[in-house]
Amino acid sequence: MQSTLTCLWKEPVAHRPYRTAVSLHGHTNRSKEGLAFIPKFAARHAALELALTAQKRRAKKRSSIAVDFSKAYWTPPLPPLAAFQLEVGQIQNVLGLSAMVSLTDHDNIEAPMLLRVVPEARRIPVSVEWSAPANGTMVHLGVHNLPSAKAESIMSHLADYTKSPSPAGLRELLATLHQIPEVLIILNHPLWDLTGVGKMRHERAIRDFAAEFGAFVHAFELSGVRSWEENREVLQFAEAWDQLVIGGGDRHGAEPNAVLNLTDAESFSEFVDEVRRRKRSHVLFMPQYARPFALRVFQSLLDIVREYPDGSLGPRRWDERVFHPDLSGEHRPLASLWRRPPTFIEAFFAAVRLLEIPAFQNAAHTLLAKPEHQMHFNANSGQEANFPWSNSFESRTFPTLTRKSTAWRTPAANLRRSRENAGSPS
Repeated sequence: MQSTLTCLWKEPVAHRPYRTAVSLHGHTNRSKEGLAFIPKFAARHAALELALTAQKRRAKKRSSIAVDFSKAYWTPPLPPLAAFQLEVGQIQNVLGLSAMVSLTDHDNIEAPMLLRVVPEARRIPVSVEWSAPANGTMVHLGVHNLPSAKAESIMSHLADYTKSPSPAGLRELLATLHQIPEVLIILNHPLWDLTGVGKMRHERAIRDFAAEFGAFVHAFELSGVRSWEENREVLQFAEAWDQLVIGGGDRHGAEPNAVLNLTDAESFSEFVDEVRRRKRSHVLFMPQYARPFALRVFQSLLDIVREYPDGSLGPRRWDERVFHPDLSGEHRPLASLWRRPPTFIEAFFAAVRLLEIPAFQNAAHTLLAKPEHQMHFNANSGQEANFPWSNSFESRTFPTLTRKSTAWRTPAANLRRSRENAGSPS
């Protein structure tokens, strides 16, 4: 078992020995992104909470619609073909390699199924990011390369589990997916507490998940939208569980994935075989990952709230991409539910849109950049120096070690035995 981590800005020719780059975990406007985080975030900022409460009262008075963020959602700006072309363009134009792209919208496969009728995208794998409740938290699993003939049926079973979860049901579904040799199962951003249950509780739930179901998971994701500090913890997590790591971009906006995978595979099934059977991966961090994390978060927000005047990338305004139930319970765009957005929201978005001006981008970069000794991929701190891949930022290959870690309850040896008992081909 062997993973390689490379930063393109430190080793600009690392990709040249390879034939192909693989972009995993990108989203399109077919993905429904929940808004339940908004009241949780507002609760930590008094002024925002007051403004939000006032707006909810005003909406109730004017339209009789009670604002319920748990039932609202937004969609990313890029339609399937534009998202596919964005990822292919980065790989071909920046790296000069053949491109393989796996788009994974939340709990639906509309994008890849639509793209399969487009000549340039006909070989795209049918993939999904499955939201699986487990152990009191929400686990996101990237399920890549579903058999086309069975994809709709599989999606129906996954949806049934999400509505009525049970440990036995999860084990049965994961075992079924694992038995399909061409399917790749990735534990996406494993240490991201998406549901807000708390860091310790979430990590405990993920440990339990790995202990019970890790035999059916083929790699843990290093995420392009999470900080290096969190990704470093994922590396520790993977080491403790004797697990491979793989790159996933989790792109929601208009910036291409910041993490790719290098391979000599000529088809996606060959790439899956390389990960599952040969247990090899080469994760490539693209230059945009080195930009200040906070600036990248704001850039993604800018992509979401930006107006697209010609409509070529889907709905023009942001409130045409945010949906809330009307009085009958039917989800409709906010643009159809109000005359104009609240003033405080427009003011905030106007401030975010300043990042479209190069001078403001440069100023924000200078303001948010960390000192050199604190940069994401600098290994001067003692904690980072403990890891063999972090002593420098040139390409670093490392075996996933099998030492026992006191940080995680079940050692890697137990997971290996679970894999053997499950009849894992890996």
